[in-house]
Amino acid sequence: MPHPTLLGLLREGRTPPDRRVALTPKKCVELQDAYPGLRVRVQPSPTRAFSDQEYRDLGLEVQEDMTPCDVLLGVKEVPVEWLLAGKTYFFFSHTIKQQPRNRVLLQTILQKDITLIDYELLTNAAGERVVAFGHWAGIVGAYNGLLTYGLKHGLFALKPAWQCVDMEDMEEEFFKVKRLPPIKIAITGSGRVAQGALEVLGRMGIRRVSVYDYLYLDFNEPVYTQLRSSDYNRRRDGRVWDTANFHHEPAAYESTFAKYVPVTDLLIACAYWDPAAPRLFTEADAQSPDFKIDTVADVTCDVNGSIPLTQRSTTIEEPAFDYDPATGALVAPYSQPNTITVMAVDNLPCELPRNASRDFSRQLLDQVLPPLVAGDPAGVLARATIAAGGRLQPRFAYLADYVA
Repeated sequence: MPHPTLLGLLREGRTPPDRRVALTPKKCVELQDAYPGLRVRVQPSPTRAFSDQEYRDLGLEVQEDMTPCDVLLGVKEVPVEWLLAGKTYFFFSHTIKQQPRNRVLLQTILQKDITLIDYELLTNAAGERVVAFGHWAGIVGAYNGLLTYGLKHGLFALKPAWQCVDMEDMEEEFFKVKRLPPIKIAITGSGRVAQGALEVLGRMGIRRVSVYDYLYLDFNEPVYTQLRSSDYNRRRDGRVWDTANFHHEPAAYESTFAKYVPVTDLLIACAYWDPAAPRLFTEADAQSPDFKIDTVADVTCDVNGSIPLTQRSTTIEEPAFDYDPATGALVAPYSQPNTITVMAVDNLPCELPRNASRDFSRQLLDQVLPPLVAGDPAGVLARATIAAGGRLQPRFAYLADYVA
């Protein structure tokens, strides 16, 4: 790929509109200072969390026409009719799992000789993702979980995260929480998403306890614990736990989550889930008299996934529904005392778009711009390239039937 000289910052085109952006105004200036031959052109947007004027105020060019740009940066899928032939695009394409809704998108990318680099596939040598919004999903998800618990029990009504200007504004809200009873909160997972959730509970001053104490001790204040895969799964054959093996062969394991069910009030699910891995519990388990969980924040939001009550995703404006364990039906949220309330918003980072965009911009500048401008000897961009020159790259040859 020749060195780009003009980067285009795309307006988001999906409905409902996503307010995030790949590069904030300050990061655009930092990029131009770091790479003197490179300029950024910003496509105007009425919905972006950073206004056109904020870009103009820092001397950045705001223009509708993206045709002179070599490389185009978006966040979510670009509408098919907006795609420009022969360009290089970066965005989350949601095509690698053969998602039906984006098949035409990938077909058009191939027809128009577009190079598609997917953020989700950008990894370092160790295979770890280098750009992601997961941390902010965890932050907003944990906040939403507490907000949902408060509404369910008539304890407090906080301003939703999406109505907060940014993280600092959201903190002002959660510092108002004075009336949490001595509940127990379980956070599953150990990645970026879980770290975000842990950060919120820590900042709120809720006490963290060990898994053992969580299970066996009573407290006169709210407490939380972090459950890693090994805390709620075991090998079916009784052999010793092996984390690498669990990721490689999840079907050889079964859930031991049942021991947390009688003591947990609020479950914040942040663990990545492989469809071959065991579910945390079953719908039948939720009917048991000792199933104490009455609020679930399913931050990972795998529909019919690790949390079987998550039978649909929810929206930012209407974030929750109730699951009736007696009938298995989904009913209006907060409607009955014996139902389980589920928060399953599938685009949580959009609720704090300014913070999420700042974080994402930093990662792009540190991890993606160097190989883009100075060459890609480590293959960071190559590994993440789904299509180029009208054909699927070898790693993604399995998508041939999907696009045919």
